[in-house]
Amino acid sequence: MALKERHKVALWKKARRGFSGYPVATVAFYGPDDKVATKVSAGIVPAEGEEPVALERWFSEKGDVRNEHNILEGVLGFIRAHGAKSVAMVDRVIGCPHEEGIDYAEGSVCPRCPFWAHRDRWTGEPIQ
Repeated sequence: MALKERHKVALWKKARRGFSGYPVATVAFYGPDDKVATKVSAGIVPAEGEEPVALERWFSEKGDVRNEHNILEGVLGFIRAHGAKSVAMVDRVIGCPHEEGIDYAEGSVCPRCPFWAHRDRWTGEPIQ
């Protein structure tokens, strides 16, 4: 395994282990389409039914965050710093990296990510 791949492998390995108790780290990837992730978001849920107590976001201007060593190192550091026992992570891009109500008007679609307009973020299928 290449040195630059170690953080990527470590993150996926933690997620594959499944539930090992709380706190749980949630990791989600976002991008302008379902192929490239330009944002990763990680949160820490301390116990069942509770809201996240910490949230961090990383962005990439250069490429896919899933392939950027420094970003994945930051995600793993965040998870370790908060003592997460479990990692819940999806294996795909699940939506636009821009935030509704912050980057574009509440209730509308993102003007910069037409791919996600009228598309289910979990399945990637068009919504009719």
